[in-house]
Amino acid sequence: MKAMVLAAGVGSRLDPLTSQIPKPLVPVANRPVIEHILHLLIKHGITDVAANLHHLPDKLIEYCGDGTKFGINLRLLVEEKLSGDAGGVRACRDFLADGTFIVLMGDLLTDANLSEIVAAHKAKRALATIALKHVDDVSQFGVAITNKEGFIVGFQEKPKQEEALSDLASTGIYIFEPEIFHHIPEQGEYGFGRQLFPKLVSQSLPVLGYTIGSYWSDVGTIKQYRQSNFDALDGKIKVDLPGTKRDTNGGTLWLGEGSQIADNCQIDGLLMLGKGSRILPGVRIKGKVIIGDNCLVSEGAVIENSVIWSDSKIEGKANLKDCVIGSNCHISNGTQHQEVATVA
Repeated sequence: MKAMVLAAGVGSRLDPLTSQIPKPLVPVANRPVIEHILHLLIKHGITDVAANLHHLPDKLIEYCGDGTKFGINLRLLVEEKLSGDAGGVRACRDFLADGTFIVLMGDLLTDANLSEIVAAHKAKRALATIALKHVDDVSQFGVAITNKEGFIVGFQEKPKQEEALSDLASTGIYIFEPEIFHHIPEQGEYGFGRQLFPKLVSQSLPVLGYTIGSYWSDVGTIKQYRQSNFDALDGKIKVDLPGTKRDTNGGTLWLGEGSQIADNCQIDGLLMLGKGSRILPGVRIKGKVIIGDNCLVSEGAVIENSVIWSDSKIEGKANLKDCVIGSNCHISNGTQHQEVATVA
């Protein structure tokens, strides 16, 4: 079985972070989100993977290569002009069209049982299957309406709570039969949510909605991105966390190779410290904090519920709360930041 990761999006809702790197490379628990996706595919025996690129494609090509370092065969396709998510899949038709295949959005974080979703798709003889998840706030999602057999009979786009006929949102995980390409125009921009899926349902074709109970999140906004990091850190999603785990009186640490924490630092919560990073004396860590590789946190700094990318310096009495700090940033003495995303 083959898979495709949709990795061409610009990621404008993550600005200014995505001015540095494409969205699939934003780190979650110090690993790019696309790496978490690839590891999930490998776990379910899927090692032939394609991905479409557009925004800052050279950085994805440099990081992923041909997939050898992940143990997969990875085919990368650069889209000079975006053609919609279904259009991106169409561009990889020659690679995908020899059997059932899976498509995943490149900004999702999940430990969904892909094998279980595929099995349900085949058992129900569906043309397409959308993995669905119950959500609390339907006004932020397009939701699917299903019948007793689990097939989708309609959609609502971000309905008001009192008008919603369902609370099942698409997770961005799709299973397709190769015949799906007969329903996608050969040219032009074309999308799944607003065009392909409503068309299939209107023609009474078998589009299955499969509800997952496992963890699912996207990293599409700064707030959700930060929360996804924290969920990974405290074990709400089953992913391998880099570094060596160590429990202390104040909390739990994940320490990367060559990282250092001074003895008189105060750790109240969960801390992940990347490779080669140092925390100097007198630093206070509160809540959940993730610090990337080769960072320096100087004496007197306070960091609370924040994510700091690699190669950054937090100096003096800097006070960070609910922040995301990009790579190569320098936060100076006495600086206070709250609920911001910062890049160099």
